[in-house]
Amino acid sequence: MHIPDGFLDLDIAFAFYILSGIVLAISIIKAKNDLSDRKAPLVGMIAASIFAAQMLNWPIPGGTSAHFVGGALAGIILGPFAGCIAMASVLVIQALVFADGGITALGANIWNMGIVSVFVGYYAFKLLERRSVFVASAIAGWLGITLAAIFAGIEIGLSSSFDYSIAVTVPVMGIWHGLLGIVEGFVTAGVVSYIATSRPDILEKPATG
Repeated sequence: MHIPDGFLDLDIAFAFYILSGIVLAISIIKAKNDLSDRKAPLVGMIAASIFAAQMLNWPIPGGTSAHFVGGALAGIILGPFAGCIAMASVLVIQALVFADGGITALGANIWNMGIVSVFVGYYAFKLLERRSVFVASAIAGWLGITLAAIFAGIEIGLSSSFDYSIAVTVPVMGIWHGLLGIVEGFVTAGVVSYIATSRPDILEKPATG
């Protein structure tokens, strides 16, 4: 799902730099109280785990690549703001050090995987968690990665520099990641359920405002 350089028109790339920058700035302000001495190491651990999982990529036709995202997992465990910061740090390192995702497309990649996946996954989980933590986190994991992929499809499909139109990119990205999302949903559910049972104290508490 990492969009490389050359796939996005510069105006689209710039717009998502602005949008992602705004959300990241808000997240940094909101997460200050959350990033206590106890929670700071957890942010690093989650970021490192997601970094490793995202390094497993395979190409898909009419899009970019398919891989685990982990945004919903980060949001559920850390909260949406700290989760957003953790995901953004992963994506920046991947782009600058490993050339996984382009520099010009970094704003879009952060938007898709570090914002859409995190916030959608988090709020989907919060909406459903009273019924079942396992089901809620499974749906959150699936929904987060699928919507992130659809956003990526929209961005590259609207770019004249990309060979395929939005009629191709959105279905291909959405369908392939929707299938992968089933696996990601179960992985997310397994991790969250285990933590909820063994260490419920480290799960993010409901936001108060």
